[in-house]
Amino acid sequence: MDSDNERVAMRKKNEEARRRERQAGTSTHDYDVEALENSDSDIGLCGWLLVSLSILLMLVTLPISIWMCIKIVKEYERAIIFRLGRILRGGAKGPGLFFILPCTDSFINVDMRTITFDIPPQEVLTKDSVTVSVDGVVYYRVQNATLAVANITNADAATRLLAQTTLRNVLGTKNLSEILSDREEIAHSMQSTLDDATDDWGIKVERVEIKDVKLPIQLQRAMAAEAEATREARAKVIAAEGEMNASRALKEASLVISESPSALQLRYLQTLNTIAAEKNSTIIFPLPMEMMQGFMKN
Repeated sequence: MDSDNERVAMRKKNEEARRRERQAGTSTHDYDVEALENSDSDIGLCGWLLVSLSILLMLVTLPISIWMCIKIVKEYERAIIFRLGRILRGGAKGPGLFFILPCTDSFINVDMRTITFDIPPQEVLTKDSVTVSVDGVVYYRVQNATLAVANITNADAATRLLAQTTLRNVLGTKNLSEILSDREEIAHSMQSTLDDATDDWGIKVERVEIKDVKLPIQLQRAMAAEAEATREARAKVIAAEGEMNASRALKEASLVISESPSALQLRYLQTLNTIAAEKNSTIIFPLPMEMMQGFMKN
């Protein structure tokens, strides 16, 4: 319990520090981007010599070499050009046409569209020691192509693995009732955590959703039995309240009838009328109430 609270507190402190850095405009990855994009001036004398030879070779072999120099990227793509292993000045290129030197340049295409992937079902032990299987969906996109290529080997795989571990860590601090009722809060917490962690990779996490929470069969049966017992208890309470109200109404009716003996005779006649209205073979012999009173006195 104490270790979980300490982790949550440390995570909150880190998030606040990163937010302050963003607001102040002194985030470290901004300096990294500038350094990466302006690194082609450090290729040295030998590097410039090789670049000059490549340009000369391209000019000599025109117009054949032009087809090797012209490259096209689509509207949703960006190209990161490496010249002698260093990122070319200006950062990502595209969309449209751009030129490279055949011998010294290479490039990597980066897809800037939103990517969707399912988080595989994760067996999570909740705060109240209940094992549940939870899966979700994450929507993310590449916000900075330069960082996505230069700062991490595989941004997609890293984001997927981080989403799985984040789902476990977030749900591990929640009770079962909180997981079942506060899905939006859990998804928002996961989104902010993932967004802060992937900021240095040039990844923007746009949305996180919890798809399904699967409970063990024994727990499902126990919850169903609990719900059934609760409904039965409510039904018994409602039936008891109905009996109590009916007894009170009968008591009030008996008091009214006792005040006027003719009311009992009228009620008797109404009962006979109700029985006669139904299509049955019941034969009724009406007797005066005075005769019944005479038998009751004897």
